[in-house]
Amino acid sequence: SIITGLGYAFGGDGLRRRLLYSVVKDLYVRSLRLNRSVFFQNPDDLDFFVRRGIVLAGKAVLTNGSGIDLDHFAAAPPCASGSCEGPSFLLVARLIKEKGIVEYAEAARILKRKYPEARFRLLGPFEPGPGGVDERELGRWKNEGIIEYIGFTDDVRPYLRETSVYVLPSFYREGTPRSVLEAMSVGRPVITTDAPGCRETVVEGENGYLVAPNDVPALAEAMERFLRDPSLIGPMGEASRKLAEERFDVRKVNRIIMESMEL
Repeated sequence: SIITGLGYAFGGDGLRRRLLYSVVKDLYVRSLRLNRSVFFQNPDDLDFFVRRGIVLAGKAVLTNGSGIDLDHFAAAPPCASGSCEGPSFLLVARLIKEKGIVEYAEAARILKRKYPEARFRLLGPFEPGPGGVDERELGRWKNEGIIEYIGFTDDVRPYLRETSVYVLPSFYREGTPRSVLEAMSVGRPVITTDAPGCRETVVEGENGYLVAPNDVPALAEAMERFLRDPSLIGPMGEASRKLAEERFDVRKVNRIIMESMEL
């Protein structure tokens, strides 16, 4: 089995989540009992399952996410100031609040006053259920001129190529966010949260910045660094690509899985 993140049931307090966690934990224990190996995409999730007795330590295997096809997501020159209409930030996610979408919009509002030429783009489908972003709320951001909503696409590569910096201020219990790996492979600096799954994608100050979850001022400050000094975009993007090659190449991830399965 592969644990690709823990999601809603493991992501907060409240009676509803505590009850759901109790049920889901029991189902995990039952379903993983006969596994020879259980793969985890980040060390936080692996430690969580082992410490709570959900899976035995000897069965737990760590991979670096699900890996990324470096050829499909080929490196491309960054869309820095001067090569596009203006410095451009992009967030790709299902439109649920725990992906940090509200925080992204609030940081964009702060920065748009000082840098009217900056662009803050959002790509992804609406998500029904608890925590989904309301269409009216998104409409207000669009009318205010702080968020450009692209909609949904089957191919994010053209939008990554048009982007200067990738942002994912998630506080969802991610495995390793695939959208971040795609942005790194294309060669984009990353701003994300110091949270499980996300923190593994950034070497602080080398290929991007980590911020605390739900911290709008810190998020805005990290984004502003690239607006004040666009020369950071190129070198940090190259560092992202190098990290993707070293750590997240899908062939290396597949090799770990195949060897653990003795195939």
